[in-house]
Amino acid sequence: MTAPVRVLVCDDQALIRTGFTTIIDAQPDLEVAGECGDGRTAVELARRLRPDVVVMDVRMPVVDGIEATRLLAGAGVAEPVKVLVVTTFNLDEYVYEALRAGASGFLVKDAPPGQLLHGIRTVATGAALLAPEVTRQLVGRYAARIRPAPSTAGETMLTPREREVLHLIADGLSNSEIAATMVLSHETVKTYVSRILAKLDLRDRVQAVVYAYRHGLVS
Repeated sequence: MTAPVRVLVCDDQALIRTGFTTIIDAQPDLEVAGECGDGRTAVELARRLRPDVVVMDVRMPVVDGIEATRLLAGAGVAEPVKVLVVTTFNLDEYVYEALRAGASGFLVKDAPPGQLLHGIRTVATGAALLAPEVTRQLVGRYAARIRPAPSTAGETMLTPREREVLHLIADGLSNSEIAATMVLSHETVKTYVSRILAKLDLRDRVQAVVYAYRHGLVS
């Protein structure tokens, strides 16, 4: 039998932690490896317990979720941990930074339990999770603040078709939605996405969204 996905739950509100752990532990393919209420403990536990996924709040004491995510999944981390950020989007002005810090996915706290479970399973497989509506909110709120970065050799290697796919990724479309929009097969879109990530040296779709806006490829 396949071992269950081990999850570390990090949130400074005990009631929310209890809710998350109860939902997660009720699933036969998931289990809670630990829980904590601040970012410093989150980093310590994640490094010791090596969970498959860390469910991370952003606003936490001692060390916030952004810095904790950077320490666990940021550039240069030898053994990065997959982090799923779950927070109150409309009140949080640091979501974009959390994604740049290396988070593999993002959900709002008022999402249905099924979305949380789907998010954990998705991130655990190595895929990224950024719901289309969240992407659009994120871009709408933060795009004007993102300073353009210098061009890189990678983006000049993108074909017009790959650039079009990148635009649609940045708009928050899933592979299926991109396939329908461009009248392509799902497998063809997956191939385009893989090529884009390889050429730009990106880990996942979340980084592709950030990259697209950071480098002014979309507006």
